[in-house]
Amino acid sequence: MTPRRTHLDTLAISLLLACCLFWGFQQVLVKATLAELPPVFQASIRFAGATLLLFLWCAWRGIKLLGADGTLRAGLLAGSLFAIEFACLYVGLQYTSASRLTVFLYTSPFWVAALLPLWVSSEKLRPMQWAGLACAFAAVAFALREGFGASGASTWLGDVLALVAGMFWGLTTVVIRSSSLTRVSAEKLLFYQVAVSAAVLPFLSLALGEQWVWHFSPFAITSLLLQTVVGAFASYLAWMWMLGHYPATKISVFVFLTPLFALLFGALWLKEAVTPSLLAALALVAVGIVLVNRRAPPPPR
Repeated sequence: MTPRRTHLDTLAISLLLACCLFWGFQQVLVKATLAELPPVFQASIRFAGATLLLFLWCAWRGIKLLGADGTLRAGLLAGSLFAIEFACLYVGLQYTSASRLTVFLYTSPFWVAALLPLWVSSEKLRPMQWAGLACAFAAVAFALREGFGASGASTWLGDVLALVAGMFWGLTTVVIRSSSLTRVSAEKLLFYQVAVSAAVLPFLSLALGEQWVWHFSPFAITSLLLQTVVGAFASYLAWMWMLGHYPATKISVFVFLTPLFALLFGALWLKEAVTPSLLAALALVAVGIVLVNRRAPPPPR
């Protein structure tokens, strides 16, 4: 069994950068697709496809997904939290910009840092790392105030839904790292989440009265393929693997870089406004990343 690392190495940083780049682009892609596909219905297709891909991948690799190993209860809980997160995320994109939503979504490390040490002592943060989280929290609070004064009255609703999505993402990470799920493969861990989402989200879509569309434009097809293959399958599988091999608090804070990419793609593609508040928020986020990922000073000799 590969031992857990205590710090992020080159492999982890490379994977995180690639994932963050795509996740920032993905928020913009989802918002651009809302003109053709309702939000929760769009997410339903995405996770149904990801579940099928993951099942085929595991069959090819000989990885067991359905064997009894005592993780069912924790897996269903993690999957339910994951499904709620994405329901809030996709619905929230109807009300706020992709760049703003991504800033608020990535409040998830606050929940991880605050709750995970209660169950996993090795995840406790030093005072300097808490200062890093405080910087990132101040950044989010500073940007959030802009939504309440925005010309679009519903902007604040999208911001709040993004905050709730970030909370459920953080809680999902806490459940994974503090339960029997730490013993399972990255594939089975992801399977719990995408399979539960694929089962739950269609019913939520119907409950919200969304109209299901079955004739997709080439753009919508491309969007769904990217969201499914790269987003819900490849990048999340890499994320689950990293959760099993690196400190969750450190990788969770590192992905604060995603809002930077979302802001860039949102401005270039959707012509979303790049406000001083967002730029200031991202600067504080960068400071937070550096502080949280600083190595502890060596003990005195």
